[in-house]
Amino acid sequence: MLLRRLGIRWRCVVGRGARGRQRRSASVVASRPKPWGTIAAVGVVVLLAAVVFGYVYVRAAENRELAAALEPFTPTEANPDPSTGIPGVVVREFEGANHVGAWQRVAYDATPPFGGPHDQSWAACDGVVYDEAIRVENVVHSLEHGAVWIAYHPDEVTGADLDALRDRVRGENYLLMSPVPTLDAPISLQSWGHQLKLDSARDERIDQFIAALRTNRFTHPEVGATCGELGPGRFDRDNPPPFDPTPPGPDALPMTGAGAGQDMPGAPAGEGTR
Repeated sequence: MLLRRLGIRWRCVVGRGARGRQRRSASVVASRPKPWGTIAAVGVVVLLAAVVFGYVYVRAAENRELAAALEPFTPTEANPDPSTGIPGVVVREFEGANHVGAWQRVAYDATPPFGGPHDQSWAACDGVVYDEAIRVENVVHSLEHGAVWIAYHPDEVTGADLDALRDRVRGENYLLMSPVPTLDAPISLQSWGHQLKLDSARDERIDQFIAALRTNRFTHPEVGATCGELGPGRFDRDNPPPFDPTPPGPDALPMTGAGAGQDMPGAPAGEGTR
């Protein structure tokens, strides 16, 4: 009987101890804080990954749409000058390889010029954005090499529109951009023998013009010529010859090229008569 009573008591003690441990364990579990910081960090990472993926997906879709839209403006043997299908493009024939010296001006009959006699040194046109107006005689030589020049009026194109143009040009070979304070339109695009004047930096014809005419082997004289910088003493992108806003004087060379030096001292190799 005694042993039975002791057994009962022992079981009670053991039961109370087990229940106590369970209560303490439950209390510890209940009092342990949730890792809200970790949860929040994981949530941020997941959200950021979703945003990045969405951005990449959207940009890829936009690029595919743009490529499809520009396909009709890709030069081919069957369609050597797709720019003729762009409304507003002016096309003229110019004789190439008429070079002038750094001290000479040309009596251009268009503003900005898009062909004709030009300086023996070309303006660097490998995606350069010039913040100041530069000498047009140098830029016309860049057009002869197959570049597209985006000119803009500095008083009419500013802010987000100016940034949009810069983004198109910066780092892209055979493109250059500069202000032209005498421009009679907000924006003007030039390639050799081609010009398009526009009112808006968002005009879809900008991309069409570039697709049709940049390095188009059918439309410029010096196919394969470089757009790289000649450097100090010739054309320095960090210190380019400035734009001259005054009208050309009577000593300026005519558009016919009469009097232009065909093989001038100091011309780049292979450029003296090209």
